[in-house]
Amino acid sequence: MKKMLLWVAAGMLSLFMGSAMAANGTLGPGDVVRVGVYGMPDMTVETRVTPAGTITFPLIGQVQLNGLEIPVAERKIADMLEKGGFVKKPQVSILVTGLSSQQVSVLGAVLRPGRYPIEGRRTVLDMLALAGGMNTDGADSITLIRKRGTSVTKETLDIVAMMRSGELQRDVEMTADDIIYVERAPRFYIYGEVQRPGAFRLERQMTVLQALAVGGGLSQRGTERGMRIKRRDADGKLQVLDAKHDDLLQIDDIVYVKESLF
Repeated sequence: MKKMLLWVAAGMLSLFMGSAMAANGTLGPGDVVRVGVYGMPDMTVETRVTPAGTITFPLIGQVQLNGLEIPVAERKIADMLEKGGFVKKPQVSILVTGLSSQQVSVLGAVLRPGRYPIEGRRTVLDMLALAGGMNTDGADSITLIRKRGTSVTKETLDIVAMMRSGELQRDVEMTADDIIYVERAPRFYIYGEVQRPGAFRLERQMTVLQALAVGGGLSQRGTERGMRIKRRDADGKLQVLDAKHDDLLQIDDIVYVKESLF
């Protein structure tokens, strides 16, 4: 019971913090807002910000809100009401009921790829969690693509290394139109006299012996003598290498296990 109460309290705190942070967000096209004036319920309006970034408010008509933080937008509407002589010292409040303009795309090998709103402060790990996390095919690293005006930057973040080292300063804060792309994990291939030939996930620092174990071990006719690794060099030329137990595998390596002659 105590644990349940703690979970409920934590959830309520998270919801409150998310709402509080959303109150200082930036408005943009597609956002649904409820705008009201204290003491004047007849002026309360719930509307969607147009593609041009405007809303229509009683008495003052169209108001440009695109790119404004909520407190700034509140002051702008209040100033327009007061300068127009409609309301004396109005107290305007804006509540975002639907956030559409501030979104991040999470694509690739995640459970629920799609576009997700930035409600308050959201980091890379937050957005991955919203997308359900990486699926079984997901790599340890993600690509973060950020658009700032006409410039586009690309950065690779090693999520596993970040978590193991605790270097969460690399868990950067997301902004609108950022893209997180989770690539498929690297593969290696094993065939010949093994129990389960096929393609498998290449783990970090994986050795030939570990690859043999992943393949289910030797078949009744297999031998560890004379194993080979087929690997392409930087020029794409295929090399055939003698394989030792402790040799480290590389991406797309092909391990061949020979048949025993005895």
